[in-house]
Formats: sequence, C-alpha cells, structure tokens
Amino acid sequence: MAYYEERQRYQERGLGGGGGGGPRKKSLLIGINYLGSQHTLQGCHQDVNNVREFLDAMGYPEDPRSQVIMRDDNRTDPRGPMFPSGHNILAAMQWLVSEPGTENFLHYSGHGGQVAADDDRASGFDDTIVPQDFERNGQIPSGILHKILVSGLPPNSSLTVILDCCHSGSALELPYVFRADEDGNVNMVDNVKQGMRLVGAASHLVQGGFNMGSIQEAEGLLAGATDFFKGLTHRRAEVNQYGLAQSDTYEEFQSDGNKQVTMFSGCRDDQTSADASIAGSHVGAMSWAFLECMKQFGVKQSYSQVLQNTRQILAGRYAQIPQLSVGYSQDLNYQIRI
Repeated sequence: MAYYEERQRYQERGLGGGGGGGPRKKSLLIGINYLGSQHTLQGCHQDVNNVREFLDAMGYPEDPRSQVIMRDDNRTDPRGPMFPSGHNILAAMQWLVSEPGTENFLHYSGHGGQVAADDDRASGFDDTIVPQDFERNGQIPSGILHKILVSGLPPNSSLTVILDCCHSGSALELPYVFRADEDGNVNMVDNVKQGMRLVGAASHLVQGGFNMGSIQEAEGLLAGATDFFKGLTHRRAEVNQYGLAQSDTYEEFQSDGNKQVTMFSGCRDDQTSADASIAGSHVGAMSWAFLECMKQFGVKQSYSQVLQNTRQILAGRYAQIPQLSVGYSQDLNYQIRI
C-alpha cells in the first residue's frame, strides 16, 4: 500500500492531526538487525519504517531535534551517534526524556535478553535490551532503563513505549502490571498450567545435555516458573479495581512518584518475540500487531482495549502474549494517549 494511502487510512480512523498548540512531541525509534553477526534478525529495520509512518500520521515531527532513528544498516556510520551501540542508545534515551512538558514515544525492535539480578528479585533475573555491540560492551538491564526513562522523566511529561523483543515484560521495571486476561479476570488455572510448562521445559533442557547454553536457559525458565507459583496464592488479592498488580520492583522505585509511562511489551518475561514474515515483509510480530490494531480500531481505544486487541491479532499466529505496564495506578479504561 502506498504511503499516502496508508496515511489516509490512519486519518480515516481518527489518527491524524496532532499539530497546533498541543505539547511538543518527541520520538526515538531503534531497529537492530545485528548485521554481520551470528544473531541476525530480519524485521527490525522495517519495524522502524512502519512506526515512523504511524507517528507521522499522529503528528510527531520528523526534524532532527524531535525524532531520532537508530539502525545498524550499511548507511549508518558505526562511529556516528545514530549507530545503535549501547552508549549511543543510552544517550538517545536521555535526550528523549530531557524536556518538561513533552509527549514522548519510544519504539525498540531487536533482541531482548536476561541477566542475573544483583538484588533479591523474585525471578533472579533482570530483563535487558541488546545493543548492536553487546558482544563487546554487554546488554542494557532493566534497572538502567528504568532510571533513565522513568526516574528521569519530568513529572509533566509522558512516555509511551513499545518493546518488540524477547523477555520484555518487565524491561522498564514499572510499578504496576496489568494482570487480567482479555475478559478482565485472572485465570488461575492458566497460570498453574504455564508454571508447569516452564518446569517441564527446563527439565527437558537439562536432561538434553549439560552445556552452558542449556543450563542458562533452564535457569531462566525455572525462575519464570517460580514467579508464577509464588504469585498464585495472592494474585487475586493483589489485583486492584483496574486489573493492576504491583510489580516486584514497586518498593524499589517508590520515590519516583507517579510517572506517566505506558509500556506495551511483546511478550512475558519468560517468552520470546517472533521475527515474522507477514504479507511478504519481514517485521516484528508485536510491532506489526500494534500497528494493525491502530489501523483496524483507531486510537479512540482504551489502554486495555489496545492490549486486548493486540493480543487477539497475534492469537493463532504466535504464542507470545503482549503485556501492559504503567507508571502509576490508573484507570485503563481511559482513551490511550499517544
């Protein structure tokens, strides 16, 4: 579909506009295909292109002081500030949330991982995003992402985050997580089944041969299962009237106060996100589903509707289950703010 037709479709669904006297809008789009490595992905650059079109229709300006795009393709100078190295990504994130009174949008498409947590996290692991130079300089853990993007966000600014990567459910360590299912209920049976599945998968990995990769993966799966089982007895009591439960980092970041941060992540902490081929194009499954949700239903959806509709679009195609977490206890039936 031609670009102008795509834009018209957004606008017909109530997406266009965004100019005038509203808050200043800023965006940071990161797509890493890990070109030339053994960890190559195929859809992350296209995800950036698609999200950029969406943001244009939403009134986000494309000038260099308002939008930063980071990709690792051949046109990008590996020594320049737009190359998605760990250092550059952190600097760009600090730029994104540096101004008061702004509406900010962050999209990341690339690998996600987990590293051992330094604190007493229930799972024992921190979620990470994976810069292009991670083999030399490491991954970026969730605690660092929180301090830059959430703690650093001015109180009168907002931030919407789309993370299309594996193990991303807690990647910003936001204080509240939406625990309800599509019907607004907590399904205890499904949680038990999921915990048992994780234990079984971990056991199979260990029995299949003792190598460092399988042991580390099994440890991650068992940690995820522990999280499920530890939360079962209190899960219903923990969920408030909005379907929100406190995350296990709630107390750690209480001093932040209420932050207007919303994160849609591609999967739970224990899941992987698909690098997919859809309609002849390589894309990230979460990025595609979120944009498809916007095209089909428009932006006059509530936060919970966006989550449910995105889940439904992915259901039947992929096993991953998108997650929603927020910076304060809010009514998720209000219209989404982008």
